[in-house]
Amino acid sequence: MNKDEKDIRSGFVGIIGAPNAGKSTLLNQVLGQKISITSKKPQTTRDRILGIVNTPSSQIIFIDTPGIHKSSNLLNKRIVDQAMQALEDVDVILFMVDVAARNYSAEKLILAQLKKTPKPIILGLNKIDLVKKADVFTLVEEFQALHEFKAIIPMSAQKNIQVKNVLEEIEPLLEIGPRLFPEETFTDVSEKFMVKEIIREKVFRLTGMEIPYSSAVTVDSFEVEKKLIVIHASIHVVRDSQKGIIIGKRGSMLSQIGEKARKDIEKMTGQKVLLKLFVKVTKNWVDNGRMLNEFGY
Repeated sequence: MNKDEKDIRSGFVGIIGAPNAGKSTLLNQVLGQKISITSKKPQTTRDRILGIVNTPSSQIIFIDTPGIHKSSNLLNKRIVDQAMQALEDVDVILFMVDVAARNYSAEKLILAQLKKTPKPIILGLNKIDLVKKADVFTLVEEFQALHEFKAIIPMSAQKNIQVKNVLEEIEPLLEIGPRLFPEETFTDVSEKFMVKEIIREKVFRLTGMEIPYSSAVTVDSFEVEKKLIVIHASIHVVRDSQKGIIIGKRGSMLSQIGEKARKDIEKMTGQKVLLKLFVKVTKNWVDNGRMLNEFGY
């Protein structure tokens, strides 16, 4: 980096929004690589994921949070609490809205929280490629009346439209200070965590609506050998019938999940991977505090 380090700006930016607003897609886009899993199903993200963007004049540390929504079971309540906590721990808030499929109840919930914070807030009106241009202008006016945002940016994280503008608006809002992470660092999550997330992404993408929300993944062992990484992982579901669906006819679904996950893990690690998947019935884990702790939620 060629800029004098005394002039660097650095700080934390919390990305918040309703489920499926495109928060994880944005994070992957600004990083230029995938660290946060995505799917077309809402509530894919369950953990706070940290991604670090270094520019010549700044280090922007993004925190991708789970989608904020009205919660029912203990798992979802913990997920929403985690997302709300991000408002306390960051310097700037990036509020993402899916303009093609508005979630009005989540927007209302989030805006009520934003009104309580003095922190600068940028609004990203995401997925503008899916709506008419005239509707975008109307949306900008609507949100201008709802809150005093530092900036409102119509954008598309998926198509990389105006994503650069997001970084340009954030940078001046950060304090002058040293980089908080080494420049070569782009995330704080471990390979083991990423393995868990990659497997969970495949479950989300390949199975029906009920299964993803009732499933969790644990990495039981992660052994790095000379020319091979050997991974044993378990997919936990709440009912025997769900176990049958995950396994599939003659093991076809589990084989598909494993094959797609293995390829992504090999791409991430740059090594050959032997992935062994197991399916376990862990009844009512979504409402069991001890099990949620064990699964890392």
